[in-house]
Amino acid sequence: MQTWKLKKKVQKKTPKPWGMHVGAILFLLATVGLAVYNFPAIWNHGADFVRSQTGWAPPSLVDEPFRLGLDLQGGTHLIYEADMSQIPEEDRVEALEGVRDVIERRVNAFGVSEPVVQTTTTGGTYRVIIELAGVLDVSEAISLIGETPVLEFKEPGEDLNGEPTEDQLIELDLVNEAERSAADAVLARALAGEPFDDLVSELSLEPGIEETGGVLENISGNSSRSEFFIVINEKGLYPGQVYWNTLETQEGINIFKYLNAGERAQMELSHILICYEGTIGCESGLTELDASIQINEVLELATADNFAEVAKQYSTGPSGPNGGYLSWGDPEQYVTAFGLASAGLEVGEISSVVQTEFGYHIIYKHDEKIEKAYTVQRVLLGLTDIYDIAPELLDPWINTELSGKHLERAGVEFDSNTGSPYVTLTFNAEGGDMFAALTEEHIGEPIAIFLDGDPISTPVVQTAIYGGRAIITGDFTVEESKLLAQRLTAGALPVPVDLLSQQTVGPILGAASLEKSIVAALYGFLLVALYVVAAYRLPGLIAVVALLLFAFMNLAAYRMFGVTITLAGIAGFVLSLGIAVDANVLIIERFKEEYASGRDFLGAVDEAFERAWTAIRDGNITTLIAAGVLYWFSSSFIRGFALTLSIGVILSMFTAILVTRVYLKSILQSKKIRKPSLFGVKR
Repeated sequence: MQTWKLKKKVQKKTPKPWGMHVGAILFLLATVGLAVYNFPAIWNHGADFVRSQTGWAPPSLVDEPFRLGLDLQGGTHLIYEADMSQIPEEDRVEALEGVRDVIERRVNAFGVSEPVVQTTTTGGTYRVIIELAGVLDVSEAISLIGETPVLEFKEPGEDLNGEPTEDQLIELDLVNEAERSAADAVLARALAGEPFDDLVSELSLEPGIEETGGVLENISGNSSRSEFFIVINEKGLYPGQVYWNTLETQEGINIFKYLNAGERAQMELSHILICYEGTIGCESGLTELDASIQINEVLELATADNFAEVAKQYSTGPSGPNGGYLSWGDPEQYVTAFGLASAGLEVGEISSVVQTEFGYHIIYKHDEKIEKAYTVQRVLLGLTDIYDIAPELLDPWINTELSGKHLERAGVEFDSNTGSPYVTLTFNAEGGDMFAALTEEHIGEPIAIFLDGDPISTPVVQTAIYGGRAIITGDFTVEESKLLAQRLTAGALPVPVDLLSQQTVGPILGAASLEKSIVAALYGFLLVALYVVAAYRLPGLIAVVALLLFAFMNLAAYRMFGVTITLAGIAGFVLSLGIAVDANVLIIERFKEEYASGRDFLGAVDEAFERAWTAIRDGNITTLIAAGVLYWFSSSFIRGFALTLSIGVILSMFTAILVTRVYLKSILQSKKIRKPSLFGVKR
């Protein structure tokens, strides 16, 4: 009697494992959430119905299609062979990679979604394989790709003004309308709550976005980006809010989020500049010693009352005729030495001599103030202007006679002291003379290097360069310097490419293939689900629910990582689905064995997962190894199969080992469920 009471007391105090119930609920919610993420049209139809019935407008989701490959979307498949007869054998691989890089840049500029450009060097042939999904105009694609790369050296020119034609203005309106529509779609994603950091990294065209993250600091009413300041003040935005309209500026279309407010120091300054030979933009002809003597003489003359007159008389800077007045600014907008010296002055004070890369300065501070400044984060999207439609209306660069045919070689070398990489250029005799004359004329100015009409480097000439050999220095990484040398080589070497074969996959064939593939995948999933439920009853049903989460996780991964779906990729997904089913079957069979040996339901579940894990792990690892080999050493179609298979195998381990286990242990908390007939087991 006492023993019975003691057992009853212990059982009464045993807590229920609510963690399994919470886990099961979270996995079910994740299944529903991922279904909405993958198929937002279902949510949007529901939102429209709610809006029509109640007047309340739930947020709509942007319905972007999955990325489809050539065989599903339709497009063009081209194979080119490079003529290497004029290229030394040791340079052929590098030349082919250079041609591949140029072609890839061309098709990217063409607006092709997910282009594939590959090279092969088997059997003594040098070929480039190109797949352009969605491009059905073969002649246009061939004309775009088949030209030999053109390398040009250009010198600074004057802006050429002109009037656009009516057709050009109509074209501009159409392009701008499409750009604004695309920006509205991005804004809708931001307003719907999509992480703003993700939108910035995915879509923003701002240079250096990897370092800045799209964050703009110290925006005031006097800054170059005062449009953001005005909108925040006039619209009353609060920190953390996404502005509900797009904002068009000279840089493009902005979708921005107001982060926080701060303060910014502003100074009203004037200065006197005496430049000398070797400083930026100087034409005075003074030596550094003469400039030093002169600036100290001017310092003796200058006072707060006559500063403007002295500046007009002596200053060699562009602000000299204006009395040296620089208007309002903050210390950070000036070069470092100038900004630090200005910030240290009192109002009405004149500085001592300050030396910068522009020469010697004397600075006068008229006034200073502290004003409100904002920090924002933006997604910058392109907005075409008339000069993009008609570039002949504005041309800041003028062609020179120096071109790729004069360049013998471009390579990468390293500074012996710092280890920093730089790019070397070697010209032939004629090109060396041209380059010497060009650098003599443009000391202190940039000379632009264009490849296929786009600038790839605009180095500033530090001194005249003779002997036909030059270097391009800068804050290069090794990869950046190699890429620049490769592009220069591609434009310099005479590597014509010949079209060997072309194949067009029409959109009707692509649509039919896609429809059949989707139907096959759905039928396959349904048949597998019916078999598993019929064979394993309740555990089979739980496995099917886990497989739904597995399928939605796969599709979400394709969206997030930008996977291009092909027929082979769908085959990889279906195969990974079979692997996921196999893992569940192993677990259920182990469960049946453990229950038959005398364990209770919960103990049998734990032991089943322990025993099945090693077999599942080893089988999936070997599959991943095979998929990795296929991915790295095969063509694009097989790589798509290997990629989707790998994603599926990794996710199948998660759903089989964790999700199915949580579901099983959650329902087994109810004693009414613990019936051998529901599990198809017996002692």
